[in-house]
Amino acid sequence: MAEWTRTREREPGALEANSYEMIVRERREFADRQLQGPVVIKLSDRKFQVTRQGKVLYYLAPLTFKDTPLQDWLVFRLHIHTHSGKHRHQGGLVIYVIEGRGYSMVEGERWEWEAGDLMLLPLRPEGVEHQHFNLDPEKPSTWIAFINTPIS
Repeated sequence: MAEWTRTREREPGALEANSYEMIVRERREFADRQLQGPVVIKLSDRKFQVTRQGKVLYYLAPLTFKDTPLQDWLVFRLHIHTHSGKHRHQGGLVIYVIEGRGYSMVEGERWEWEAGDLMLLPLRPEGVEHQHFNLDPEKPSTWIAFINTPIS
């Protein structure tokens, strides 16, 4: 008995745009961005924004800066003049205090901090409620936060 080999060949031409092809293309572009882009993010290339959390400058923000590697990270500098807004997210946040002194309310508990300190918000599936306060009315507190976005 003869063996048959059946081969299916794709017809020539571009594939029709559909959800599957868009997902595959976006994931490929995402993976490519992780491998290339600037090694140094210049402060002069970023601008502060006034938000309900305070005055923020984003170094890495995947939705805003698609030309940078590490698209899974959100990195920003925050100036707190009086206090941030109270908010909740999953946590897993690392905050390095650059200047100033203040405190953070994390799940109702007060944690004091000052320049040089490192704050670590716990990682909780139900989220972590927190708010940050500056204690020097003459000068804002400044810190930089690092969040790995797949878990926040």
